Amino acid sequence: MNANAIPRPEEPRPAPRPGHVALVGTGPGGADLLTLRGADLLRRADVVITLREPAAEELAGFRTELLAHCPEDVTVIEAAECGGDINALAVARAREGRRVVRLYSGDPFFGCRGADLVAACEQAGVEVEVAPGVSAVTAVPTFAGIPLLGEGPEVRLLNARPHGGAEVDWHEAAAGDAALVILGADAPPGEEPGHQGPGFDVMCKTLIAGGRPPATPVAVVRAGGTTRQTTVTSTLARLVAELKSKDAKGHHVTAPALMVVGAPVARQSELSWYETRPLFGWRVLVPRTKEQAAALSDQLRGYGAVPEEVPTISVEPPRTPQQMERAVRGLVTGRYQWVAFTSTNAVRAIRERLESYGLDARAFAGVKVAVVGEATARAVRDFGIQPDLEPPEDAQSSAGLVSVWPPYDAEIDPIERVLLPRADIATETLAAGLDERGWEVDDVTAYRTVRAAPPPAPVREAIKGGGFDAVLFTSSSTVRNLVGIAGKPHNTTAIAVIGPETEKTAIEFGLRVDVVAPKASVSALAEALSEYGAAKRREAIEAGKPVLKPSQKRRGRRRKV
Repeated sequence: MNANAIPRPEEPRPAPRPGHVALVGTGPGGADLLTLRGADLLRRADVVITLREPAAEELAGFRTELLAHCPEDVTVIEAAECGGDINALAVARAREGRRVVRLYSGDPFFGCRGADLVAACEQAGVEVEVAPGVSAVTAVPTFAGIPLLGEGPEVRLLNARPHGGAEVDWHEAAAGDAALVILGADAPPGEEPGHQGPGFDVMCKTLIAGGRPPATPVAVVRAGGTTRQTTVTSTLARLVAELKSKDAKGHHVTAPALMVVGAPVARQSELSWYETRPLFGWRVLVPRTKEQAAALSDQLRGYGAVPEEVPTISVEPPRTPQQMERAVRGLVTGRYQWVAFTSTNAVRAIRERLESYGLDARAFAGVKVAVVGEATARAVRDFGIQPDLEPPEDAQSSAGLVSVWPPYDAEIDPIERVLLPRADIATETLAAGLDERGWEVDDVTAYRTVRAAPPPAPVREAIKGGGFDAVLFTSSSTVRNLVGIAGKPHNTTAIAVIGPETEKTAIEFGLRVDVVAPKASVSALAEALSEYGAAKRREAIEAGKPVLKPSQKRRGRRRKV
């Protein structure tokens, strides 16, 4: 180094990012019970340590939904597969400057060992935060329709399998008439220390021996807060027999379980609101892409269903773009008097082409717009355009649109040309009908529909083996493509179709159609399926039979028309 050179000051090193540990309660069941704070912490997480209880995670079925809040590059550590000290692991990752989220069922401080992790963080000087979660103690009875404090001034909470410490004094618990909420009621006797429980038989007999009347109402709620929830109501004297009868069918899961004893249980049948939803727990296949299925899946969830999107069609651009380029130029230069949209994909194709040229809805100035279907009309309105013509509500189809389309009149209509952007496999109904009415039709391929890749093997097996309770078909092509990539749905699966044409195609493929939407809209299709589910539920109750989902019924031969 030159002795006369002026030394250059060293650039300051960036301060290491401080690590952080957050304990996030996920609630007792569905991912929609996650708090806003919990979701925010997941969005900023570098490392997520999942739920430790494998059974709880399997029953909830919400691991993927929880992790969907996280960044794409998040590191996921499976707690159930971690052999070491999870708390030490969380602290170590935080010391590396990572933001760590540790997930807990319910609330981290209620029935979980979140306090141990907080103490470890405090001892290590690591910043820590707890995002409380919805506790199973109050949430599960609410999901079951049991008002804990509605029938008396006192509720007692008991843990049938405490993590160390004193065991429950069941004789003392039997004293008085306070309602009892018992966590870990499913724990059988004889398990490893810290996890064993007295069992339902011992609990009931001991409570009776301690002074509770044998006729005391009791409820056992399994998988509370999930779409697999089941509630068995009985009395202390009859509960074990009722559970054996229920469990002999093997139609439901038995853990985790929460037990409620006392007067609040008497109102359960009156207040049951969750398990009585028309499609409660139904696994419904929606053969559409996630973008197309979002609103439909939300509607199905409102009916209690578990929708599963399985794309059967892949939408791709036309092989040659010249037709679409001419169509867009024609819109701008006033070539067309009408544009007819028969699908949301056609709207999307035209919109994307316009926007690629820096154009917007003003390109439709002076052009009338016709649409088929509620979803198509919504897509047009989202683009800032109000449709001028739609088919009758009971005839949402190309034929229905032709029935209301005005004939061409040279004295009234300044331009005789109609732009019809559509799929490469669309029918000729609309083009032929407009031609008969005197219009010149530019029939343009706006997009191509190709068969999607087959779904994963477990999904294909569920389709053919009766694992789905219902399949929704929203077009004839979804029938053809689903059967082509995955096989025919099993005979126990309810088949719901969007209209007569789709029904005809389903029958041609040997499927018995159970539900036909009253009008051609996916919303009406979902509603019709919910009415079907509600009717089947009423039939079972009136006949004194258990309410079973289609997938729980005896599987016989493949359905026949």
